[in-house]
Amino acid sequence: MTSPPRSSARLALTFSCIGHFYIHMFTAFYFVIVLTLEAEWQRPYHEMIQLWTVGSILVGAAALPAGRLGDVWSVPGMMAVFFLGMGASAILCGLVPGPQAMLFGLAGIGLFAAIYHPVGIPWIIRNADGNTGKQLAVNGIFGSLGSAGAGLIAGLLIDLFGWRAAFIVPGIVVLATGLAMVWYVRRGAFADETGKADGMDDKGTGGGSLRVFLILLVAMFAGGLIYHGTQIALPKLFAERLRDVLGGGATGVGAMVATVYVIGGAMQLVGGHLADRYPLKLIYIGAWFVEMIFLMMLAAAAGLGVVGVAIFAVMANLGQLPAENMMLARYTPRRHHGLAFGIKFVLAFGAAPVAIALVSFVRAATDDFAWLFYGLGGAALLISVLAMMLPPAEIARAVNAPA
Repeated sequence: MTSPPRSSARLALTFSCIGHFYIHMFTAFYFVIVLTLEAEWQRPYHEMIQLWTVGSILVGAAALPAGRLGDVWSVPGMMAVFFLGMGASAILCGLVPGPQAMLFGLAGIGLFAAIYHPVGIPWIIRNADGNTGKQLAVNGIFGSLGSAGAGLIAGLLIDLFGWRAAFIVPGIVVLATGLAMVWYVRRGAFADETGKADGMDDKGTGGGSLRVFLILLVAMFAGGLIYHGTQIALPKLFAERLRDVLGGGATGVGAMVATVYVIGGAMQLVGGHLADRYPLKLIYIGAWFVEMIFLMMLAAAAGLGVVGVAIFAVMANLGQLPAENMMLARYTPRRHHGLAFGIKFVLAFGAAPVAIALVSFVRAATDDFAWLFYGLGGAALLISVLAMMLPPAEIARAVNAPA
């Protein structure tokens, strides 16, 4: 397969990284905003957090058709729709009068957010030239910065201008990015290989690959449950266990969440470096076993120690992502990457509403998060055990090799 022009590949990586920042910010900032809304609208936390349930379902449920449209229509076109739709939906959330309307606005964010992962991640893999792990790691760091920025940006905007600004200002920025994307698409700046099967890598279609794919499906759902459960609970966990340190403002909580995801997200550079050079299976097993240990510790951590433990838990969670994405690409024909990654993110983000329900249930039943993290630690152990059933460890250089 002929490599895309360097300028097109660089532009694709740039917009994909920006998009990764935005989606993780927009699917996380409500967990900080809700701390203000529960007082503003006089509703309990467990009720307000559930307003994101429909949106979180759509992030997963719409990923499969979004990935398929990327395969058969246009990857750059789908990315433009992602930016425009998510930005407009966020602005709508900032204008709503009450909880019922907020539910619809958040649903819009979820619907358009669903486009990114099954479209943007395969876009990077198609454009990578011998350093897939590194480019996935760089992209992953932008996603982590988005999770970090969600808390910090939302907290600052709330304290300075109110909760509505926490939706509207980011929404305007993303909408402007979408208009820039449309401009580049109309100029033909992207080498869009959508629908071209000639010369594409068709490895990974045998029965062994099906077994790997099924194992990864279960692992990715459990991993999504861990990621979302942790992300949802951390702002409230920090607000309670660090009350004497942070005071009552949203900025302090947001800054702590940002610290966790900035430092934890940097681990993806290490994970990408390892994934380019060492057996993916061993990286995957080790990362999830370490994740299990730190989640169990997080259940009982107190004081500033809770921040340190959370950082290590997030490092393990995010550090395995380049290896996971490379394994999925390794065992999927390239012409079906959008479909395969769509299935992955149906599961990964389909776990979000389950995580919301789990956090809400544990919180209402125990008035704490300890049993939540014990349960998530058990899910991490399950992934490690499942990963041991994958084929013998190998360095998946086929992801990087030209077809």
